[in-house]
Amino acid sequence: MSTVRPRRIYSIAPLAALALTAWATLVSPAHAATGRFQDLQVEVIGSGRPVLMIPGLNSGADVWRETCAALQPQVQCHLIQLPGFAGAPAVTSDDFLSAMRDRLLAYSADRKLDHPAVIGHSLGGVLALQMAIAAPQKIGPLVIVDALPYFGAVQNPAATPATLKPMAEQMRSGMLVADATQYAAQTDAAVANMAHAPEQVATLKQWGRDSDRATTANAIYSMTMTDLRQPIAGITAPVLVLGAWAAYQPFGATEASTRQVFATQYAALPGVRIEMSRAGYHFLMWDDPRWLQTQIRGFLDLPAAP
Repeated sequence: MSTVRPRRIYSIAPLAALALTAWATLVSPAHAATGRFQDLQVEVIGSGRPVLMIPGLNSGADVWRETCAALQPQVQCHLIQLPGFAGAPAVTSDDFLSAMRDRLLAYSADRKLDHPAVIGHSLGGVLALQMAIAAPQKIGPLVIVDALPYFGAVQNPAATPATLKPMAEQMRSGMLVADATQYAAQTDAAVANMAHAPEQVATLKQWGRDSDRATTANAIYSMTMTDLRQPIAGITAPVLVLGAWAAYQPFGATEASTRQVFATQYAALPGVRIEMSRAGYHFLMWDDPRWLQTQIRGFLDLPAAP
């Protein structure tokens, strides 16, 4: 196994990036409907196979819009906007991930979605895993985009929520007490190398500034306290994991070394399929869209794009 320094791999997700910086075409509007459900904002596009599309930390639902358009007309996209992120109204919860998992499962049941596919990016990927663990008979195939069962163990595979709790509490407190200028600089730095295009990095920075600070801090804490490396053994749905590594190449990371990190963390999940993008940074839906779309189409057994 190749050795990768903590800095190289810690950048895999907004959680890790925030920790390092201090303390992280379109279909016709006639086919779209936007509503609210238990603090979630959900835009429904299309009428095919139901697919829940969950963004990551501080991200807007628009991050999935291009992917949704590319999968038409075979899927019905449910673009999820999580509360508190990218300007959405915030809610108070003791455990952000569990609270969002429960809302997403309740939404799927309320809308009578039949084994929906779930596509999640980063924090959204962790939520997708949690949904499949909690309701294995009700959730369909998962596409996990650059997310790991336990981000806290990227630097040290022996790490656990118990060993990281003091650091997580300190990081959360530091984020909450930082002055506005300091906090904005931290959130900007966290996303600086997460997408190729400057305009998309600018969007990520704006989303970070528009996100509710307490929600962001609590979400990062929740991720640090959530270790799914063993619970994923209970997932029965097929799982495709799409990973990124190219952004960390200047620090010596390789596709093989990064793939090994993914393989180690997903070791308890039988039959998981792991694919690595050659070019994309963390936001693969923007940086390597055709590759990602092709992977999703093949995995969900959708007809090839024209």
